[in-house]
Amino acid sequence: MVQLVEDKLDLDTYLELRESVHFHRLSRDQARKGLNNSLYTLVAYLDGRAVGMGRIVGDGAIICYVQDLIIRPEVQGRGIGGLILETLKEFVINEGFPGTLMMFDLMCARGRERFYKKHGFISRPTKELGPGMIQYLEIPDKK
Repeated sequence: MVQLVEDKLDLDTYLELRESVHFHRLSRDQARKGLNNSLYTLVAYLDGRAVGMGRIVGDGAIICYVQDLIIRPEVQGRGIGGLILETLKEFVINEGFPGTLMMFDLMCARGRERFYKKHGFISRPTKELGPGMIQYLEIPDKK
């Protein structure tokens, strides 16, 4: 049985889960600051082992992003990702102001579009919305 634990994602578990799906490496300081600035984190445990996670970043009023939705490859396809995503969505709904719209966004890994569409996300661009865009900034070493 999957157990979900809110706001208890530790640094080592975060880095280990990222590594399990070959996300780019983060420094420990970078990962720590990212976790500390998350609005919400969720870890899925199966038989006492962390097998998945998700976190929400954003302002909690106008926009929230799903960040780092990760499921270990050996347990993908068991519904854990959907359970995490729906729980993240509930958090965002509860954060919002009644009678308003909250943008709930993510950057989808290639090949995962069908999963997110199944959970109500739309692909961009659309007739009304332009494409999502990204830029990686290299931060120089301080002297």
